[in-house]
Amino acid sequence: MTIQRKDSIVLLIHCKDRKGIVARVSGFIHDFGGNILDSDYHTDEETNDFLMRMEFATEGLQIPSDDIPAAFAPIAKVYEMHYEVHPSNRRTRAGLLVSKQDHCLADLLQRHRRGELHIDIPVIVSNHDTCASWADLFKIPFTIYPVTKETKPQQEQQVLTLLKEHRVELIVMARYMQILSADFLSRVGCPVINIHHSFLPAFIGANPYRQAYDRGVKIIGATAHYATKDLDEGPIIEQDVIRVGH
Repeated sequence: MTIQRKDSIVLLIHCKDRKGIVARVSGFIHDFGGNILDSDYHTDEETNDFLMRMEFATEGLQIPSDDIPAAFAPIAKVYEMHYEVHPSNRRTRAGLLVSKQDHCLADLLQRHRRGELHIDIPVIVSNHDTCASWADLFKIPFTIYPVTKETKPQQEQQVLTLLKEHRVELIVMARYMQILSADFLSRVGCPVINIHHSFLPAFIGANPYRQAYDRGVKIIGATAHYATKDLDEGPIIEQDVIRVGH
């Protein structure tokens, strides 16, 4: 079943904590006839950083969506905010990297078709041809760039060029069994996310389940994180665990 989404605006805010921020932002939305759909905020007491995500409907809004960033700028200046405005009708262009194993790719493609993932997938890149049939099934361009230790710099340049041609804004490593170089990550110009099948920071690198088995742990997990030059040590996005049965 395809999920029907109402048009909305997501406002992301980061600044130092001060009194009145929530009231002022809510008032801004109210003044333009907006209806708040979701609001979440948090203050880091150690750093005094204030983080806020507010989503409001475009229906009944008395200002064009494109004018919201400029209209909000005076408030942002008062509170010295870093802010982003994201219309929900604009979908992030996500490029997928995959190798031979297809389970992550298949899951992403099926969720995308059902409307669970608010993204466009303009291209799938692989170092093998194993998953090409999935791309054909979902009618998404599939490009193969084989790689060896000796050809890795040239292969990464090919991948970078292709991703930029497709204006990719987010890269998802869907069981892409290659370590992206520091040079690639510094030049790609967009976030790269990965799912590592352990509860990081435990059991980084290859075969984390085998490592966990050898240590005899009774809880295993998975971690979604940003890819950085340090293997499996990028900022953590989300985690979950399950107990190991006998």
